[in-house]
Amino acid sequence: MTDETRFSVESDRQPDRTFYLPDLGEGLTEAEIVAWRVAVGDVVGVDEVVVDVETAKATVEVPCPHAGRVTELHGAVGTVVDVGAPLITVATAEAAPEAAADSGAVLVGYGTGNATLARRARRRAAHAATAAADVATAAGAAAMSGAPGAPRVLSPVVRRLARDRGVDVRVLAGSGPGGVILRRDVEAATATGATTANGATTANGAAADHVEPAVFSAQPQRTSHPTPSTQREPLRGVRRAIADKLARSRREIPDATTWVDVDATALVEARDTLRAAAPDRPVGLLALLGRITVAALGRFPELNASVEHDGDDLVLVRHGSVGLGFAAQTGHGLVVPVVHDAQLLSTAELAAELARLTDAARAGTLTPAQLTGGTFTLNNYGVFGVDGSTPIVNHPEAALLGVGRIVDKPWVVDGALAVRKVTQLSLTFDHRVCDGGVAGGFLRYVADCVESPLGLLLDL
Repeated sequence: MTDETRFSVESDRQPDRTFYLPDLGEGLTEAEIVAWRVAVGDVVGVDEVVVDVETAKATVEVPCPHAGRVTELHGAVGTVVDVGAPLITVATAEAAPEAAADSGAVLVGYGTGNATLARRARRRAAHAATAAADVATAAGAAAMSGAPGAPRVLSPVVRRLARDRGVDVRVLAGSGPGGVILRRDVEAATATGATTANGATTANGAAADHVEPAVFSAQPQRTSHPTPSTQREPLRGVRRAIADKLARSRREIPDATTWVDVDATALVEARDTLRAAAPDRPVGLLALLGRITVAALGRFPELNASVEHDGDDLVLVRHGSVGLGFAAQTGHGLVVPVVHDAQLLSTAELAAELARLTDAARAGTLTPAQLTGGTFTLNNYGVFGVDGSTPIVNHPEAALLGVGRIVDKPWVVDGALAVRKVTQLSLTFDHRVCDGGVAGGFLRYVADCVESPLGLLLDL
């Protein structure tokens, strides 16, 4: 199906209209659904924002060019959708009165119902352009015609880049089709220092006409001693999802934390021995800690659980398998991939799965299935150079094991002082699912296995 077919106005005889994920510009080919603004059965108007999607570069609010009643949402929150794939379907037979009106918006390379925008889409396809289009409002039309001082409405990625670098897009000469400002225009202005948000000069060095701020407010004139300003930024995308989950955990889970210092010398030696014995199947400390955690959950199944709401009742659910989540810091924020059925994997298999999921997390290619289904989380915050923490339980799980950095410290071994590799383990747990005895027993078992990894052989 061609872009022209997908984005053209359907016949009045066709009651259902499907809107496809548009070209988000800058070479992006997919986006993740962050939040739906509508549900099946809702009535939407022309150009009403229906979904927030997150690309590798920004979170974008996507308006629907059709008006009517929502009949289908093509993807749940967390789903990665390819450009050109179905996004939402509406039935126009029950549309609101404004349904007959043509949409006036253009979001980064997609057209809506009228013939002018359809022709623009055909021109973009013919010229293989990847640039974003201006919004087809009066202000946008003025900008496209070159009117002095007209506001430039451009892609969120370019707009944010300009704001962060202090570039005033109102005086830039865009190199895209019809004068649209692209990323390279902002970067060029930053490199030359010719155009700044204080409106001193244009891109070619000429004096800029004074205009009222349109896209964002101009920054004040800089001085030799700039005064820090308060900045406000809404939480969206990954950060919003993390914030909501952590806040819910704090609201619903009465957590407690217990911790212990342990001698991890033998654990480090075990890792080195395994690496030397099987260099083609590398096993790291995280894999060994994961193996220990799974064994501990076998002994203390109370912690492989969650509390669910059943109406006004609370139900304790004890899980039959271990979904071992582990915290991974990426350029997009903190994510928790899950190793499903971790109790069925060998140490080498667990190490390989941890490595695979870590690579996917850093590449931003984790699927929703790989981010859900966790029953217990392992958090190695020692990689940040800290010794201890009281982390928040990953809702709806019942507990989280934290591991601090491993450092050389004085330690008493067989009555004599020695330098050993010491770390701190902490367990944060939902006090509704167990008491301190169970939590302490779990943590002590983990600590004993860290200090004597060969003890695991007794349970394998």
